[in-house]
Amino acid sequence: MSYKGKFRPKNHKKYHGDFREVIYRSSWELKFMQYCDTNKNIVRWSSEEIVIPYRSPVDNRVHRYFPDFYVKYKDIRGKMHEKVIEIKPAKQVKEPKMQKRKTKKYVSEVFTYATNQAKWAAAEDFCKDRKWEFQILTEKELGI
Repeated sequence: MSYKGKFRPKNHKKYHGDFREVIYRSSWELKFMQYCDTNKNIVRWSSEEIVIPYRSPVDNRVHRYFPDFYVKYKDIRGKMHEKVIEIKPAKQVKEPKMQKRKTKKYVSEVFTYATNQAKWAAAEDFCKDRKWEFQILTEKELGI
């Protein structure tokens, strides 16, 4: 199976955006897209259709963050909820462990972690303003 490609929703009326241009960038994203497409409690979803500005701690400039998913769903009581969801490996959600030697790999991990923290703080604020929820899913939550 390819880790990148186009996903064709079977229930394209549920997809908010151009259903012919849905791109997955990992097998985890593909699995979540299949779940959104077929779950009867999800009434609307999209992938990388929302844009959230954030200030990067790396260069102190404003950048655009495209979270992986937006989902509108009804819970078991029938109440509607809206979420912005980011899918990440568990290792990218944790702060890198301090190392004696500052290797390129370590510096890259620190920059990635700091950038992700800035993106996620902006997403939290964005969602709070709309009474939505922001959630990060890892392979653990996805059952992978």
